[in-house]
Amino acid sequence: MSALALLGGTRTKTKAFPTWPQYDDTERENLLEVLESRKWWRTEGTKTKQFEQDFAAYQQAAYGIAITNGTHALEVALAGIGIRPGDEVIVPNSTFVATASSVLFTGALPVLVDVEADSFNLDPDAVEAAITERTKAIIVVHLGGMAANMDRLLEITKRHGLKLIEDSAHAHGSEWRGQKIGALGTAGTFSFQSSKTITAGEGGIIISNDAAFERMARSVHDSGRLPGEWFYSHYNSGSNYRLSEWQGAILLAQLARLDDQTGRRNRNGLLLDQLLGDIDGITPQLRRPENTRNGHYAYIFHYDRTKFANVPTARFIEAIKAEGIPNQATYPPLHKLDVFQSGAYKQRLSGDQASATPSFLSQPFPNSEKSYAEAVWIPQYALLGDEADMHEIASAILKIQSHARDLC
Repeated sequence: MSALALLGGTRTKTKAFPTWPQYDDTERENLLEVLESRKWWRTEGTKTKQFEQDFAAYQQAAYGIAITNGTHALEVALAGIGIRPGDEVIVPNSTFVATASSVLFTGALPVLVDVEADSFNLDPDAVEAAITERTKAIIVVHLGGMAANMDRLLEITKRHGLKLIEDSAHAHGSEWRGQKIGALGTAGTFSFQSSKTITAGEGGIIISNDAAFERMARSVHDSGRLPGEWFYSHYNSGSNYRLSEWQGAILLAQLARLDDQTGRRNRNGLLLDQLLGDIDGITPQLRRPENTRNGHYAYIFHYDRTKFANVPTARFIEAIKAEGIPNQATYPPLHKLDVFQSGAYKQRLSGDQASATPSFLSQPFPNSEKSYAEAVWIPQYALLGDEADMHEIASAILKIQSHARDLC
């Protein structure tokens, strides 16, 4: 093998990965149709309503509520299940900040718990240990698109009388036991931000099979209105979280490609599991037999520096990027973020929650810390390539391993 590209050698990857986002004339035609209709507003338009129905049906859910973005989808979902100041909601410590900030937005306390060392998803044992009389709900994140252990989590929520929200921002098209995720609990939320596997730049959706929840969440997202009632009647505390017709038009076109693209990402992810699993020091994210399909917002693996001449993770990532393999930053553990370290999160709380420091902030989070320090993420668009692309990813890592001492 030639010298590392980072040190002046030839890149392993010469053919470019597919670009993202992808679009064609379908998006153009849908947008032009909205433009010429002069119905640019979700309330009188048709595109966003159609997308709600079609996306919910694709995810095997009865109801869909299109939302301005994935963060707002979490906020509306929490309001829809009745989370109030003084409540507690359990969330994983390894996730994007919105999973926790959405809880703070309701005035409740996000209780951070550790993740599993091998799947990087919410640890059911840690969840059970964190439940108190104030716990009202759990938010599970399907990290990278890999569904968390839903059997355990659903059993825990049922036994303790809790609500379960699936933060599915990474998991469009992912499955657990052949069932699409998102409506396995009370509700699921999705994001359509630009890096997601279906995108309108921004946007989100809530899906559910619970009619009572859907009615409340839809009211919250539309200024407290109720379907079928006079426009200026407002029955609940809500705000304007409506998605525009422009984004609905884009998302309808994107949805038509999602299943094919998800299938390709899933197949390439399984191939990478085989190829990278044979490299000493590289351990792919745990995929349980129940993970029947992974939508793969990212391909995630654990990097053991001791098998690479003790090259730090950051240096390994530099090298892999130089070889032409893209990288996506991992999430820092929530408990290490300034908003929690400085106490700024308490500005959203009241009563004893605003004055006391929760015990979880002084507890260890070994798996979250390890995930941040040693996990490597390859972004989803790389998995839209062909089998040769996957082999080149593996070849790049093997090349780095064989020249690892040159990086020291």
